[in-house]
Amino acid sequence: MSDYYNAFETSPVPAPGPDAVPPEPFRGIYGMPAFVTIPTDDLAASVDFWVRGLGFFELFGIPGTLVHLRRWAFQDVLLVRAESVPEQAPAMSVSFSCVLSQIDSLVEACRAVRPDSVDGPRDTPWNTRDVEVITPENARVVLTAAKPFDPASQEAKNLAEIGITPPDLVGDNAEHA
Repeated sequence: MSDYYNAFETSPVPAPGPDAVPPEPFRGIYGMPAFVTIPTDDLAASVDFWVRGLGFFELFGIPGTLVHLRRWAFQDVLLVRAESVPEQAPAMSVSFSCVLSQIDSLVEACRAVRPDSVDGPRDTPWNTRDVEVITPENARVVLTAAKPFDPASQEAKNLAEIGITPPDLVGDNAEHA
């Protein structure tokens, strides 16, 4: 027996598909299991980009010091006032889930706020469509949407090569769940 189990009910991310609907923004207060802290030398410009471009909302703020942003449950970002920010985006990135139907509008919204901020979208070998965005603070943010699973696709073959198979081919995928 495995120590792993299917726990998708704890995630706000919907099952992939052409009709997947993103969850509503989550305004509840919880103990954050993880979050990103991003320094910014222009808190107002950063908040504007994260809200209008990336679709976050301001949960709360401490004027001139910190703004707590969120999209879905467990997608928390703290923007904190800093004297300076890196001149270039680091190689490291932070990824946030979205659904396929959001990709084009997120790209358009980010480009409307910062025209050169977006790279992509591109499809990945692990069956997602990703968009990379460089924020005003030079943070590298990846918006990633799962694509519907096609058992005949190259992506399915890629996943099978590392032992990940769809539930209908191996019981309930208990080996990998």
